[in-house]
Amino acid sequence: MMLSGRGVTAVLGPTNTGKTHYAIERMVAHGSGVIGLPLRLLAREVYTRVVEKVGAPAVALITGEEKITPPGARFSVCTVEAMPRETKAAFVAIDEVQLAADLERGHIFTDRIMHLRGREETLLLGAGTMRRILERLLPGITIIERPRMSQLFYAGQKKITRLPQRTAIVAFSADEVYAIAELIRRQRGGAAVVLGALSPRTRNAQVGLYQEGDVEYLVATDAIGMGLNLDVDHVAFAQDRKFDGYQFRNLNPAEMAQIAGRAGRHVRDGTFGVTGQVQPLDNELVERIERHQFDEVKVLQWRSKSLDYSSIRSLKASLETSPTIAGLTRALPATDSQALDYLSRYPEIIDAATTAERVEKLWEACALPDYRRIAPAQHADLISTLFSDLVRHGAVNEDFMAEQVRRADRTDGEIDTLSARIAQIRTWTYVSNRPGWLANPTHWQEKTREIEDRLSDALHERLTKRFVDRRTSVLMKRLRENAMLEAEISVNGDVFVEGHHVGQLAGFRFTPVSGAEGPDAKAVQGAAQKALSLEFEARAARLYASGNGDLSVGSDGFVRWLGDPVGRLSASDHIMRPRVILLADDALSGNAREHALARIERFVNHHIATVLKPLDDLSRAEDLQGLAKGLAFQLVEGLGVLFRRDVADDVKSLDQDSRASMRRYGIRFGAYHIFMPALLKPSPAELITLLWALKNDGLDKPGYGELIPALAAGRTSVVADPGFERTFYKLAGFRFLGKRAVRIDILERLADLIRPLLQWKPGTSPRPEGAYDGRRFTATTSMLSILGATPDDMEEILKGLGYRADVLSAAEAAAFLSAQEPASTAAPSPTEGGVDAEAQPADAETKTEAADAAGEAVDQPAEETSEAAETSEAADPVAVAEAVQPPEGVETTGEVAEAEEPKPVLLWRPGGRNENQRGGRPSQGERRPGGRGGENREQGEPRSQGERETREGGRPKRDNRRPEGKPERQNRGDRNDRPDRGKAPQPARFEAKPPRKEKPVDPDSPFAKLAALKEQMKK
Repeated sequence: MMLSGRGVTAVLGPTNTGKTHYAIERMVAHGSGVIGLPLRLLAREVYTRVVEKVGAPAVALITGEEKITPPGARFSVCTVEAMPRETKAAFVAIDEVQLAADLERGHIFTDRIMHLRGREETLLLGAGTMRRILERLLPGITIIERPRMSQLFYAGQKKITRLPQRTAIVAFSADEVYAIAELIRRQRGGAAVVLGALSPRTRNAQVGLYQEGDVEYLVATDAIGMGLNLDVDHVAFAQDRKFDGYQFRNLNPAEMAQIAGRAGRHVRDGTFGVTGQVQPLDNELVERIERHQFDEVKVLQWRSKSLDYSSIRSLKASLETSPTIAGLTRALPATDSQALDYLSRYPEIIDAATTAERVEKLWEACALPDYRRIAPAQHADLISTLFSDLVRHGAVNEDFMAEQVRRADRTDGEIDTLSARIAQIRTWTYVSNRPGWLANPTHWQEKTREIEDRLSDALHERLTKRFVDRRTSVLMKRLRENAMLEAEISVNGDVFVEGHHVGQLAGFRFTPVSGAEGPDAKAVQGAAQKALSLEFEARAARLYASGNGDLSVGSDGFVRWLGDPVGRLSASDHIMRPRVILLADDALSGNAREHALARIERFVNHHIATVLKPLDDLSRAEDLQGLAKGLAFQLVEGLGVLFRRDVADDVKSLDQDSRASMRRYGIRFGAYHIFMPALLKPSPAELITLLWALKNDGLDKPGYGELIPALAAGRTSVVADPGFERTFYKLAGFRFLGKRAVRIDILERLADLIRPLLQWKPGTSPRPEGAYDGRRFTATTSMLSILGATPDDMEEILKGLGYRADVLSAAEAAAFLSAQEPASTAAPSPTEGGVDAEAQPADAETKTEAADAAGEAVDQPAEETSEAAETSEAADPVAVAEAVQPPEGVETTGEVAEAEEPKPVLLWRPGGRNENQRGGRPSQGERRPGGRGGENREQGEPRSQGERETREGGRPKRDNRRPEGKPERQNRGDRNDRPDRGKAPQPARFEAKPPRKEKPVDPDSPFAKLAALKEQMKK
C-alpha cells in the first residue's frame, strides 16, 4: 500500500487562491487529461469553462447521472466517484482533496489520491490542512502553497433585513433556506436559492439571477463552499450546526473558513459574519478564519479496493478489512455497504448470488446512490429489484423502468414535490448510464435527461416565483439611483413601470398586481397614474368614435368595449330602458367621461331596439286602438308572452280588424298563448331575461341564464328544475308543465295536432291517429316526438294545459273502435260529428279564428277544474289491440286467461268551465269509465234539456234543436259507453272517489287469452 509521490504536485491553500483555474490551464496544456470534482454542480461549471477553451467536441462530461462523450474527446471532466480507476491520460487532477477525511465519501477520495495518476502530471488541489498527511502517505510529493488573493474580515452580527447587498446567507436545511428567502423577498425584493439537491440546470439558473443583478441576495447551503465562483461580498451564517449524515454537530473552523472564503473575488476583499439566531463568533475562531490557521488533517478515510467476490460473506469480510498504514482509518459503512448488509438477509438474493460474477454484479448494483434520501431498507428493495432483473434477464426490465420514469415526468406541484421528482429521475438517470444495465441505454439516457431538464426548469420557475420579486428588486434599485420611473401601457392593457408589470388596465379601470404594498408602492403608483391619465383620454375618444360592432352587452349585465367592461346596466322605471353606470376610475373626468357615458347609452338603446325590434315596435304602435292597444300594452309588459287564459275575455272581444292589425306586428293568437314567435330565439330570449332580472333583482336567482343554451340547442322541452325561478322559463320561451318545461311554439304545434282529433266526426273515414269519438283523443307518438317527452310526462303536460283524462280498459277501447268500423263506409250527414259542416273554416283567416276558439275551450288552468279523473299511462287502443294478436300458427291455451290485463287507455278531453261544450265533462245522463255519472235513456224515450241520446255504433249525434231561451248547444253522451244500457237513470253523483274496480276477466274471453299468450311469449 505504500505508494510514491513522485510526479504528484499538491497545490494547497485557502479559498480564492485560483487553484481550480490553475488546474484547468494545466490540463488544456496537455494532449489529454482527466479532472475530478467533488460536486456535480462544480463539474458542470468546469466543463463549461473547458469547452470555452478547446471546444465541445474535445471535452467529455462524466458523472453518475450524466454522460456527454463526444467521439475523440481528449479531456474528461468527472465527479470523483465517476473517475476511472486507471487512465492513460497525460494529466490527472483531483479537486478538494481535503474531503478524503469526510466520513461518508472520504474513502473514494482517498482511493483516487493514492492510486490514480497521469502519465505526465498529477495535481492534487485542496486546503492547506492536507500538507502533513499527504507528505506522510505520498513520499516525494511536491507541495505548492498559494496565498489568498484578497483579505477576509469579520463583520459581526447583523439582522437579516440589514445585511448588505451581494450577500450569501448560509443555512443547512431546506426549510431554513426557504424561510430566509421568503423574508428577503418581502423586505428586499427577492433572493436566489442554491441547494445541493438542485440539478445543475436549476442551480445555474438560480445563480444567473444573482450574478446578473436581478437579486442582490443568495440563500444557500454549504454547497457554495465547494468551489462555486460567485461575486459575493459578504457571507452570513444563519446556522452553525449541520447534519453530516450521522449526527448534528457544530461546524469546525476549517469548514466555516471554506464557506466564508466565498466572500471576495480576486483582489476584492470580503467579509463574513452571523445573522438570525446564531451567536457572535468568539475572537479566537475569528482570528483563525482570518489567518487561515486550522488543525491539520490527521487521518483519511479508507476502504479496501481488493474485494473478494467469491460469496456475499467473503465480500462483506473484505470490506471490513482494516488499513495497515498509519494515517488511514477504516471508513464507516457507506450507503453501498449498508445496502449490501440488508440484501445479504434476503433469501432470493442469497439464492441468486451463487457465483463470483453475480456477487460482483450485486456489489455494482449496491453502488446506486440514494438520491431520494429514503430509508435504507427501501433503498435496498429497489436494488434487489434491479439485481434480480440483471441476473434473470441480463438487463433491467424496461417496462418497470418506464413506469417509474412516467411517475416522475410531471411538472405540476410545488418546490418540494418537484425536488422529490428530480431526485427520483436522477436515480433512473444513473441506471441508464450504467454499462450493460439496459438493452437500449441511449434511449433512456436521452429520455431521463429530457425529463430532468424539464423538471429543473419548472423548479427554477417555482423558486423564482416564490422567492424573487423582480419588480420590487429592480424598482428599488432605480429608486436608490434617484431616477425617474418610466411607465408604458401595452396594446393588451398591461401597465409596465421600468419594464416590469405593475398592473392591468381593463377599459377605464386600473388593477394593480397583488403584493404591490412594498416600499416602492407609492412611486410605482405615481408613475403608473401619470401614464394612465393620458391613456384614459385617448381611450374615451376612441370609444366615442367606435362602431356598434366593438360593443356588446353580456348576460351578466356588463357592457363591454373590445372585450373590456366599461359599463353596467341597472334597473330603471321602464324595463326596456335600463340605466347605464360607467365603470371608470377617477382619472377619467370632464368631457371625456361624459362622452364615454353618452356613447355607451346610445349603444344600449340601439341594441335593445334591434334585438327586441318586434317588442319595441309594438310599444310604439300608433295604429292600435281600444282593446287592441290595451292587449298590446299587456304584451309589452309581459315581454312578449301572455297566457291566453289570462286575457281570454279581451281576446274574445277583439274584432277581426283588430286581430289583423295586431298580427301585422308579429303577434300570434295561439290556443294557449298570445306571443311573438320572433322573440323565441336565443338572442332575444337572453336579452329579455336580462332586462327582467335587472328590474326584479334576479341576476343571482337560481336558474338565471341556464335555459338559454337549451333554447340555442333547439331543445323543444327540458326537464324542469323546481329550484329555478319559474319566470325564467317563460322569459326563455318555455312553459312550466309538471316535470318538464315545453317551448311555447311547440305547445301550439301540439294544439294543431289535437284540434283535428276533437273535430273528427265519428263514422267518417279515415279516422285520424289518436281520434276516438270526436270528443276525446289519445296521445300519439307524434305528440310525444315533438315534445321530446315520455308518456308519463305527456300526462302532466296535458293536465297542465287544462285537459282531463277518462280511463278506459284496452278491451273496451278496442271494442268501441271496432264497432265503428262497419259504419265508417256510410257517408256522414252534414250535421253529424262535433262540428257542423257549415262551421268548417273556408279560408286561412277563418281557420285562424277557429283555432282561437278551440284554444279558448281547452286552455283552462288545472286549479279551475273541480274534478280530476284518476289516470294512468296513455296507450293507443288500436296499438293495444294489435299487440295482443297471437302469432300465426300459435294455439292458445287455458293459461292465457291468467295473464295480466293490458294497461288502461287514457281518453283526453278539454276540461274546466267550458266542459258544457262539445268534448266537455259528461252530463248527468252519461257515465264515464272511472265511476261518475248516471245512466243513459233508452233509444226512443223523450229527451229533455241536458239529456242525450245515442245512435247505433256509439257515435255521438248532434242535437241541432235548441229550446227557446236556450241558445247554447247541449252535450250528448254515448249509450254504448257502459254495459248496463237500458236501466233506469240514476241521480248523478259528483263526489270524488277512486275509480270503480273492473269486473273479473272472463277466462273464455279471446282478449284475455291473447293477452296471456303475449305474456307467455315475453317469458
